[in-house]
Amino acid sequence: MSPPAPTTPPARRSRGWIAWLIVVVLAVIAGAWGWTQWQARNERDREQQLDAGQRLDAVEGRIDSIRRDQRSQLQRLQQADATNRVLRDEVLGIGQRSSLIEDTVSKLADPNRHGEQALRLDEAELLLNMAQQRLLIAGDLEGARRAYVLAGNVLDGIDDPAYLSLRQTLQQERAGVDALGVEPRVRAMAELDAFAQTISTAPVEAQSTLPSDAPWWRRAFATLIDVQPSDRTVAVQPPDRIAAASGLQLEISLARAAAERRDDAGFRKALQRAEGWMTRLWPPSPMLDQQRAKLREIAGRELSLTLPTLGSTLQQLRQLRAAG
Repeated sequence: MSPPAPTTPPARRSRGWIAWLIVVVLAVIAGAWGWTQWQARNERDREQQLDAGQRLDAVEGRIDSIRRDQRSQLQRLQQADATNRVLRDEVLGIGQRSSLIEDTVSKLADPNRHGEQALRLDEAELLLNMAQQRLLIAGDLEGARRAYVLAGNVLDGIDDPAYLSLRQTLQQERAGVDALGVEPRVRAMAELDAFAQTISTAPVEAQSTLPSDAPWWRRAFATLIDVQPSDRTVAVQPPDRIAAASGLQLEISLARAAAERRDDAGFRKALQRAEGWMTRLWPPSPMLDQQRAKLREIAGRELSLTLPTLGSTLQQLRQLRAAG
């Protein structure tokens, strides 16, 4: 008979279950604590990443602000550089003007250069140059004469005997200008205007009338057919005469425009064409010959001034000042 199996005491089994329960509880507590720590660590990592991103954005914003400030400073430096260049140029210009003023003052203060005399000579040269321009450009004889008078008054105030011959030359030039009378261009245009007024006085050639004893067929067709010589050039019908008078007036206007700009060739060609229109208005007669002779006389006028002594005083003055 076999011996009986040993039995575990109940108290020992309960302690084993309690130990396992404790181990499980500790494992659960450890897992919960580990999970909590892992969650906290992840939260800290996210906060750190968010903080790092915010810091990075702040750093980028500061960098952009620094770049804007740098560009603004660069623009200010460029503006300051441009302002400095302008100021430097102005300072140089002021220095140059100051040196010119000093030279002018020194020349005026120099007793050997006669400052008052130099001013008078400058004024005389200006007046002579003005007189020459008034004659050559504007054809203003009266203005040129007044300028010559003023230049003579200025030269009379110079006591230097070296300029005695200059006053004599000015008197000769003034005498030549006074002898011109009327400016040639003005005279030619005035004569053209007077000639244009005589166009309306052109006689109208009467149309031929049939005798009372002419055949009936000539009297019947006289109002329809007008028989004239083939070499006839005088306009008889009113429309033809109006056209001829308009052509003559047009050529006279072209001649006047050519005279305004002192175009001698254009002036004479326009009057030659006007002479051709005159044969359409005047029949061959002494009156036509007289009008054509008058028109040719106008065409032979000079439109420019011919004065040999013009500008001689100004040239002599400049030579004397250059030699002095």
